[in-house]
Amino acid sequence: MSGIPVGISTCLLGKEVRHDGGHKHSRYCTGILSRHFDFRPVCPELEAGLGVPRPAIHLREYPDGIRLVEAKGTADHTCVMEEFTKRILPDLSDLRGYILMAKSPSCGMERIKVHNPEGQVVRRDGQGMFAEALMLAYPLMPVEEEGRLNDDTLRENFIERVFAYDDWIQNVAGEHLTAKALIEYHTRHKFQLLAHSEKIYRQLGPMLGDLKADALEAIADRYIHAFMEAMTKKVSRGSHMNVMQHLMGYLRDAMGGEDRKVLIEQIGAYGRGEVPLVVPMTLLRMAQRREPVSYLNLQEYLSPYPDELGLRNKV
Repeated sequence: MSGIPVGISTCLLGKEVRHDGGHKHSRYCTGILSRHFDFRPVCPELEAGLGVPRPAIHLREYPDGIRLVEAKGTADHTCVMEEFTKRILPDLSDLRGYILMAKSPSCGMERIKVHNPEGQVVRRDGQGMFAEALMLAYPLMPVEEEGRLNDDTLRENFIERVFAYDDWIQNVAGEHLTAKALIEYHTRHKFQLLAHSEKIYRQLGPMLGDLKADALEAIADRYIHAFMEAMTKKVSRGSHMNVMQHLMGYLRDAMGGEDRKVLIEQIGAYGRGEVPLVVPMTLLRMAQRREPVSYLNLQEYLSPYPDELGLRNKV
């Protein structure tokens, strides 16, 4: 079974494609994520024809816009980068996520240095030229920088979004779209949505309550844009506690008094930061396995990604 297709900056796979002939090998990507993701490498600078090694480039701001210029000199590579990007973007439409190399004038997602025409840094809020075009073309696609994946919360959030987006593409988008498919998707991800944003959760339920109010394609488009926006929001401990307490209500018949007491204690311990999320979640899943509740069997919140990734051990 093939993995989920995810784009990645080629240098993160250990390929020597950087301007100095080096790489930025991410062992987490190649050693852990590659078991579940089918990585599709892209090095915009190399594939645009700049070669290896090559002069370092950076972003320069002129009155007519941002240009991609060699750091030492005036050679301008904007046009070749734009031509490459225009050519490759349609080939990336099936990706479910993208991992970019940070600080790169082509691949950096954010906080990229922008220079004035004389080469002096004037601000640090730019985006890499390829990365900006990628995110504009595919606003629903989860995108993250490799360095930020060292943060436990950001890593868990990105991977959760990739799996949720993959579910959408496989089971709802395009030719798969039916009213039934849309409602079933919402049902599967209902508690995830509640955890990430109660506000958006309360908006999307009524949206699906009247699927004759507009064309189904239009409703689905509004739904997934709001859903993916919600999924980018960090889940607080209080939100996780709220969702787990909701789940307990479905499992009252599967838990004796003592088991329920232990679970309540562990949810409280999680809320105080004394144990990771995996502890109360494991107790909930054990109760569900003991006496399955059909509705909870559908819930992606209980297992939003493979357990072996160990993401809930650290959040």
